[in-house]
Amino acid sequence: MLPWKRAVRPLSAVLLAFALALTPAVTATAAPTAAAPASGWNDYRCKPSQAHPRPVVLVHGTFGNSVDNWLVLAPYLVKRGYCVFSLDYGQLPGVPFFHGLGPVEESAAQLDAFVARVRGATGAAEVDIVGHSQGGMMPRHYLKFLGGAAEVNALVGIAPSNHGTTLGGLTRLLPYFPGVVGLIDEHTPALADQVAGSAFLTRLNQGGDTVPGVRYTVIATRWDEVVTPWRTQYLSGPDVRNVLLQDLCPLDLSEHVAIGTVDVIAAHEVANALDPANARRTTCGSVLG
Repeated sequence: MLPWKRAVRPLSAVLLAFALALTPAVTATAAPTAAAPASGWNDYRCKPSQAHPRPVVLVHGTFGNSVDNWLVLAPYLVKRGYCVFSLDYGQLPGVPFFHGLGPVEESAAQLDAFVARVRGATGAAEVDIVGHSQGGMMPRHYLKFLGGAAEVNALVGIAPSNHGTTLGGLTRLLPYFPGVVGLIDEHTPALADQVAGSAFLTRLNQGGDTVPGVRYTVIATRWDEVVTPWRTQYLSGPDVRNVLLQDLCPLDLSEHVAIGTVDVIAAHEVANALDPANARRTTCGSVLG
């Protein structure tokens, strides 16, 4: 990848955030409806099998939603016999479709309520959670502070913002533009919470990255231009497995968005993390199924 392209991508992400923050409120439009039961995804009649006894809860990333983020991974897991559910969280008034923008603590409370709904419908004592970007980090607040450790068996983070991001170093410039910082705090709190060194992340990671009783997997890509440096996605602690996508398939060029939305090689490794006893080696050939 050319150096100028790597520089432009994080700048584009910042500009997109600012544009959303500055956009006047629009007439509220209905959020995307979660996938219909006919697709096998978000089917509250689904009962977990003996082979896959825990429902899988999918947690989208910043600017994502419960449908668009999971058009590849959700059917992939349903086909393999899982009960799969996804939620919308972090909605802001007057902002349709683009979610995951509210304060991360409030989003974690929404996840808590959603997991309770899934457990009630399926009869499962625990769920497994798979999240992309913010969706891989935010559940850790639920696990650590909202009692989620008793309700979750495994957390799989795909390019998660576990220790925040510098957006390729651009966030280091924010102190020189206090007006911009104020806009982000007021209009897109989740972005402020995910800046490396934020008060939210400091509290989240204080005392260790993990909680007992939960298995953690992080799947990162070397070409991530949003959560940077990419190694900050990794977790430390017991029952942690950190995976670099390019160690599985050196030819995989997925960046931050692609690894969580369309990458079948990453999906294969997610399936391994959900069922380690029956894991099959992930390679470039895993794209074939």
